[in-house]
Amino acid sequence: MTTIELRGLELHGRHGVLSDERERGQRFLFDLDLDVPDPEKDAIDATVDYRDVAAAVREVSDGRDYALLETLAAAVAATLLDRFPASRVRVRVAKPDVELDPPVAESAVSVEVRSS
Repeated sequence: MTTIELRGLELHGRHGVLSDERERGQRFLFDLDLDVPDPEKDAIDATVDYRDVAAAVREVSDGRDYALLETLAAAVAATLLDRFPASRVRVRVAKPDVELDPPVAESAVSVEVRSS
């Protein structure tokens, strides 16, 4: 088993509970882990191309606005599990520019799903 990892995939999205978050949008950072079969040869067609993974995350994020990070992370995880030969997918979504009182460095959620 091989784990493909992408860290800090940055996308602009219009997700959030507050109308201001949805109107102006903000940065979202995605950390992704996909457990996939070991490649049988040293060629890109023998594994999951992380460019395709990044494109799938962008498609989900750009496809609609989500009120909750939990829902966004779950939608990304479900899409990745559906499109790629992964036995396990873990998605962490962070809002590094969240404005809270008291201040925080970021807010984030993680979702993990496994194939049945």
